[in-house]
Amino acid sequence: SGKQGENKMTHSVIVSREKRGLGHSDAYIPVKKAVAEALNAEGVREKCTVCVLFTDDEGIRTINAEQRGLDKATDVLSFPMNDLVEGRPDFSDAERWEDGSVFLGDMVISLPHALSQGEEYGHGFAREISYLAVHSTLHLLGYDHTDEGARK
Repeated sequence: SGKQGENKMTHSVIVSREKRGLGHSDAYIPVKKAVAEALNAEGVREKCTVCVLFTDDEGIRTINAEQRGLDKATDVLSFPMNDLVEGRPDFSDAERWEDGSVFLGDMVISLPHALSQGEEYGHGFAREISYLAVHSTLHLLGYDHTDEGARK
C-alpha cells in the first residue's frame, strides 16, 4: 500500500524519574521519539525495549561513581545489556523481556545537565535530550567512541 512509516518497528521506551522535582514533565516525549527513530534509522526490525531514567546531576554522579568509578556528573550514561557489534544488530543471543522484545539496556539522563547544554549550544532542551537519547541508543547498539574513527 506504500503508506509512510510502514517499515518502521514499534519499540518500547520505558521512562522513569529517580526523584520528584526534576521538572520537564514532558521530557519523555522527545526521548521516546528519538530512541525509536534511532533504532529505525539503524535498521532494527525486531521490537526492542529501552529503559530511561531521568535524574539530576547528583543522581547521575552517584551512578557514574558506582558503575564506572568516575566521581563526576555527566549528561548521559548508557548501560548496554548485550554485546552487539556496531551497525550489525544480531539479536540471536540477546536478553529478552517477557513480551519477547530485545532488552537493549538502560540509559540515564541528567535533565539539568541537558538543560544547561541545550542553552550553551543554542538549540534548546528538547533537541539536547533528543541528541543524548540518540547518542545513548547508539551505544546500546554497540557503537563506541573510544577513538577518533569510531567517534565520527
